[in-house]
Amino acid sequence: MDCKTLLIHTLCRSRQYKQAEQIMRVLITAEDDSRFDVFESLKSTYSMCAHISAAFDMLIKSYACCGMAWKAISVLNLAESSGFMPGPLSYNHILDALFKSGNSFMAEKIYNDMIRKSVSLNVFSYNILIKGLYLSGKLDKALDLFKQMRANGCEPTVVTFNTIIDAYCKIGEIHKACDLLEFMLTRDLRPNLVTYNALINGFCREGRMGDVGRLLDDMRKCGLAPDGITYNTLINGYCRQGNTHQALFLHVEMVQSGLSPNVVTYTALINNMCKKGNLKKAIDFFHEMNERGLQPNEMTYATLVDGCCRRGYVEDAYVLLKEMEGSGFPPSLVAYNCLINGLCLQGRMDDALHIVEDMPDKGLRPDVVTYGTIIGSYCKNGQLEQAFSLLKVAMAKGFMPDLITYSALIQCLCEQLKIKEADDLFEKMQSAGLCPDNITFTMLIDGHCKEGNVMRALQLHEEMLQKGLLPDVVTYSILINGLNRQARTKEAKRLLFKVLHDVPVTNEVTYDALIDHCLQIDMQGIVALIKGFCLKGLIKEAESLFERMVKKNWQPTETAYNVLIHGHCRAGNIVKALDLYKELNSAGFVPNIRSMIALIIGLHNQGMSKDCGSLIEDLLRSSLVPEAEISKVLVEMNHKEGDMHAVVDVLMQMMNDGLVPTSK
Repeated sequence: MDCKTLLIHTLCRSRQYKQAEQIMRVLITAEDDSRFDVFESLKSTYSMCAHISAAFDMLIKSYACCGMAWKAISVLNLAESSGFMPGPLSYNHILDALFKSGNSFMAEKIYNDMIRKSVSLNVFSYNILIKGLYLSGKLDKALDLFKQMRANGCEPTVVTFNTIIDAYCKIGEIHKACDLLEFMLTRDLRPNLVTYNALINGFCREGRMGDVGRLLDDMRKCGLAPDGITYNTLINGYCRQGNTHQALFLHVEMVQSGLSPNVVTYTALINNMCKKGNLKKAIDFFHEMNERGLQPNEMTYATLVDGCCRRGYVEDAYVLLKEMEGSGFPPSLVAYNCLINGLCLQGRMDDALHIVEDMPDKGLRPDVVTYGTIIGSYCKNGQLEQAFSLLKVAMAKGFMPDLITYSALIQCLCEQLKIKEADDLFEKMQSAGLCPDNITFTMLIDGHCKEGNVMRALQLHEEMLQKGLLPDVVTYSILINGLNRQARTKEAKRLLFKVLHDVPVTNEVTYDALIDHCLQIDMQGIVALIKGFCLKGLIKEAESLFERMVKKNWQPTETAYNVLIHGHCRAGNIVKALDLYKELNSAGFVPNIRSMIALIIGLHNQGMSKDCGSLIEDLLRSSLVPEAEISKVLVEMNHKEGDMHAVVDVLMQMMNDGLVPTSK
């Protein structure tokens, strides 16, 4: 061995580190776990080779890189006790090995030893520590070290910034991540693909796809092309937003760039197609995934099982379950719950119960979703007795109903005018620590109004406000109708007036809290009110609310425009709808395909052929997916022939298949 360690010393002296390390690794892998023969041999041959200590650093590095962190630490201590002084390089490799093995506690101890022994931390030391602490869930310590690094005069590198930016993005503090990006640029540090991928992931998590587009533009201006991580993140983000068109376009672009989507991305695409009802495309993606040698995961199968069940193909779902289990996956509770839901949708309640009975034999324990699905289906079918019977069985087994289950039971009780029982269950739900939502309150308010107990309905409305819940237009419609039925027309009108206008009213009606809520609610709440008015045919009220929003300098959202366009089309106000469509385009928004189809139909019916043709051209031009080409030809042919029914049918199919954009 001494000959080999002497050779290592010689190679290190002549800076042939790669060859030296190869010999070192052979020696340590042959060494007994409890002995330190290599160290002793290096120590004995040290004086023969001009006292070069680099070999000891290499030994520590080799132990650390081979997953023997404890031996690396032992040799570090032996070297120091023998008068050798391993440098930051040795400590860095030990820190890295400890963090990778999940031993952050020991890594922190080594760091404290470095401080105590006055070992100088270099930029690599800080990068390893910051990343290791962050990945160990100790972000506060990582951030403190980042500040300390700069205070000690050690300039952070792009790697350092990437770690902190990624951390901020993952905890939802995207604004801080963006501030760091700006700071990098002021220090002449050029962000790389890792930087942009972290930020893109952060924006996608928050659903801020408009910001993602701008970030991609900046990235490309820096000469950086999206990689597989970029595309996978983007496709997942657009799928979560329901923007099928953009997800499909990016999938095509990704494949054409020679990059391959991963399992998570294919699962997101399959899930998106299933939600759109396009089971054929979902199965195509499933086959494409297999052709690329990617193994579907549990969620992929569960998503397809759910898609088949929702389309009524329960037998196909059974086949997929068998294929899944045949591929080595254990039975999946999520997949079985999807199957139970599919059976319930077909009214096959007995078959669903048989599945529940068989689940323990497959090593599965039914959960609150399992029982809640069947109880909810019993409620939809009006089978209240069976619903409560199963609830009793589930609770005897230790399952506590969730909010969805309670709401289904309360709704069924209200529909059968068993209002007292509904009230009792409502109280029991709250006693169990569950907070009712808008839907639960609205169902109970509706039940009391139908029974003629408007006073109790109004009390429930006040309870909603006290709990910080904002009643929507459905709730107010129920209350207004309830007041009207009791000939309390004046109060009904006053209530509607308070929904629409920020003006005081007399104290005869106790809805003062509504004034505060009406104009201080978020944009989502206002859009919900506009949509509700449109659905109820109250287009003047919807327009009034939209105009008041503009007067208050609130920028209307893409959704607000689309909802109002669709509402005006339903009301026959085609010219107004067309004006709003032009405003929407001028604001840089993308029109919703449903709104565009409604407007196309309205323009055709009113003989506005030129505007109708222009709108169809706009819509077809917006489609970027190659698969849409055949559909585009069909639309153009049918439009020339004047067959608007066929045009609308093709456009609706394009919408369902994600071949036209629905939003940015």
